[in-house]
Amino acid sequence: MKSVILGSILVASLLALVVILFRKRLGLSVFASIGIHVVLAAVGIYIVNYSGWITGIYIPLNPATIGTVTFLGLPGVGLLLGLKISLFG
Repeated sequence: MKSVILGSILVASLLALVVILFRKRLGLSVFASIGIHVVLAAVGIYIVNYSGWITGIYIPLNPATIGTVTFLGLPGVGLLLGLKISLFG
């Protein structure tokens, strides 16, 4: 019963989101822009991890780190590097 209620809330939310997106004429360009930012964030973290630029530092690819770099851009990679170095040596 609980899963049916949660599923119906999810479907209603998705439908409301689609209605809002197409009513405001945002279309799929918003999703494309977000997708490009997420991919570039993952590539930035991957380059830092495997380039050997800073040895011994590894930033995991998870939603929190990718979200940080997506929101902040390349300074987000620097932020994550600084946090990793200062907190974990």
